[in-house]
Amino acid sequence: MSQHCFNRREFLASTTSAAFFLSAPSLAQFSDLTELSIAQAGLQIRSHKLSPVDLVQAYLERIYRLDRRLNSFITVTDEQALVRAKTLEAELQKGKWRGPLHGIPIALKDNIDTSAVRTTAASAVYANRIPEENAVVVDRLMEAGAIVLGKLNMHEFAFGATSAITHFGPVHNPWDLDRIPGGSSGGSGAAVAARLCAGALGTDTGGSIRIPAAHCGIVGLKATYGLVSVRGIIPFSVSLDHVGPMCRTVGDAALMLQAMAGYDSLDVASIDAQIPQYFAALQHRTTELRLGVPRTYYENLDTQILSALEQAHNVLGRLTAGMEDVDLPPVPETPLAFPEIYGQHANLIDEKSELFQPLTLERILQGKDFPATDYVQAKIQLKLARNAISRVFERVDLLVTPTVVQLPITIEEARIRTGPAVNIRNTIPFNLYGIPSISIPCGLSQEGLPIGLQISGPSLGELDVLALAHAYEQATNWHAAIPPLT
Repeated sequence: MSQHCFNRREFLASTTSAAFFLSAPSLAQFSDLTELSIAQAGLQIRSHKLSPVDLVQAYLERIYRLDRRLNSFITVTDEQALVRAKTLEAELQKGKWRGPLHGIPIALKDNIDTSAVRTTAASAVYANRIPEENAVVVDRLMEAGAIVLGKLNMHEFAFGATSAITHFGPVHNPWDLDRIPGGSSGGSGAAVAARLCAGALGTDTGGSIRIPAAHCGIVGLKATYGLVSVRGIIPFSVSLDHVGPMCRTVGDAALMLQAMAGYDSLDVASIDAQIPQYFAALQHRTTELRLGVPRTYYENLDTQILSALEQAHNVLGRLTAGMEDVDLPPVPETPLAFPEIYGQHANLIDEKSELFQPLTLERILQGKDFPATDYVQAKIQLKLARNAISRVFERVDLLVTPTVVQLPITIEEARIRTGPAVNIRNTIPFNLYGIPSISIPCGLSQEGLPIGLQISGPSLGELDVLALAHAYEQATNWHAAIPPLT
């Protein structure tokens, strides 16, 4: 048995991890089972007070009732989900408990392979593509007891930050149906915010987990580069791709990360790192943490985002040892992702170019004639940037920034906008640095649109990132805000 599997199973089976859930409220306090967090539902399932079948049925009912307005799902695997729920319920009756995710309904971004269930990347190119195997993260989550409700809509081939460019129609933001949910994991953000699943997976190459988390008012975590295997996920940029959890609370994100993290020798980006107990970070004190504020990330912000961040700073100042301005090292200016995504899709473009969305095709083709010398230099600069960022954390423990620079635009505007995605400005550097970064809710605009706070830490610094994110979440109530759709 691999070291990774041992650590994960040891955590999931430990009575210590379950003890963190003892303060969970009773079911009587909830009018709808989908109001339960993953942590709360997990405890109720373990104590036989909640049936996985009932929980799955509650989420399916919301999907059937609400998703026609959101368009967050491409495929709903309702029959498979109910069969698995019954299997997991039978396991509980026999005394087998897989851990906090046992019986928890989740959904997957549709660029993550699922055996015998189509995986489309929201493209006509792959409209009928049915993988033979699960992605590694899917197997790990299912081993931990998760139930997959279906596959989520996204920006085609993950090449955009709006989720308005997709073969299956745009995803709508549950806070304002005329606006984008962000992207490229827009279906994941919308589905979690609208309580169509307890948690979801997104992928993140330039901010595609954190941007929709900010726009939809949820938690989105991109861990250290290579900490979670991306094998079995339709690639964008092998140098920058991440996969991570999108949830309603920081604690839920920690539970999902626990099941996902670990070395995969067949994934070229995977790192062999010690896997701590991430949920335990929620109990860590934050009063000695030193925060760094890179002021360039606060320039040219929407004024409402700036105001929300200033208020968040006041809270963070009380939770930590203080804040100071810092400068971050430069990141490669050469767009490394363009030649990498072209290399991944060149054969498809030769054979099926007419099936791509025009804007996606135009962007991918920008990598076609990318000079090899420029690519090599970009890889060198990437390595130097990842070395340099570690020195920043000799002065501070964590970095605090706005997640995005503007509020979500309308879907109509997103469909005609052809320029660079403005909202990746504050997120893509942390993909380039390869360090953990989380977006959590920190406010609402006057129009009632969510605003996100981004907390980032050093390589393998997930524990401090989660600790501060959770402390802020507990000190405020933004995570409990409910979209008007629900």
